[in-house]
Amino acid sequence: MSSWDIGRGAYLVLLLIAVVVWFLAQNRQTLNKTLQQALVWVFLFIGLIAAVGLWDDIRSTVRPMQAVHGNGKIELPRAPNGHFYLTAQVNGTPIRFVVDTGATDIVISSDDAKAAGIDTRNLAFVGEAMTANGTVKTAPVRLKQVSVGPIDDHNVRAWVNGGQMDTSLMGMSYLQRFSKIEMTPRALVLTR
Repeated sequence: MSSWDIGRGAYLVLLLIAVVVWFLAQNRQTLNKTLQQALVWVFLFIGLIAAVGLWDDIRSTVRPMQAVHGNGKIELPRAPNGHFYLTAQVNGTPIRFVVDTGATDIVISSDDAKAAGIDTRNLAFVGEAMTANGTVKTAPVRLKQVSVGPIDDHNVRAWVNGGQMDTSLMGMSYLQRFSKIEMTPRALVLTR
């Protein structure tokens, strides 16, 4: 700690003492009420500091995130809407997928494909897929790299959806790469 830091700290302490003394002198008639109000502000300030310090723990409890364990396990918490979401690096770009065991393949939205560096203007939309919204055109692509933590796959087959799609789908062609898929009440656990 430098002498400059000590000087600034001393100045702030003196300033705080001056403010407290002035505050008590101005409110000496209603000192009890004033102290009660000051105590409320102190507790609010301490609560705010505690919330900021514990924010990561609070966020992981309120909105759990996927966890990648070193032993080849990926734990996907159940979202409030009941689905499981997997964030994977596709060609180095993070893309959020809904895990869909009813989907045969990986299906990427046009926006996610562009973000992953795929030129969607030159794709041949020769395939068709049945969705909840009807039939859509799809284009086959090869993803150079799909990574989730230490799990790394190359030259992965996928389809780009030519229609409107909110979230990309992670289907069985990718999920079957895992040796074990477990569903618990709170999470989906994928094991390589």
